[in-house]
Amino acid sequence: MRAYNAVGMASINDKTFEVACPDCGAMLKIDAATGGVVSHTPAPRKRTFEDLETAARAMREQDERKESIFRQSIDAERNKADLLEKKFAEALKKAKDAPEGKPLREFDLD
Repeated sequence: MRAYNAVGMASINDKTFEVACPDCGAMLKIDAATGGVVSHTPAPRKRTFEDLETAARAMREQDERKESIFRQSIDAERNKADLLEKKFAEALKKAKDAPEGKPLREFDLD
């Protein structure tokens, strides 16, 4: 004996339903009897840019940002020696100002 749905013509085993994926927005057609995905319709791709001119402008701006970051890294590399020299001088000054003597060890305190 076969079970029938509300329409009366197709059996419940033939019933499928569509569900939208909450993550990507794709439509999934699922078989009610097995719970398996029968078909998958991907979500429509969203356009990043309205037209080709906007995309070209964005590419030029991205190239300018890359060039700026590259120039900053070159300047930082040029100034690296000066920065390291200043750090060394500061550490040397701190070492000279530190109290003289041997550092205390834990077992020396007993």
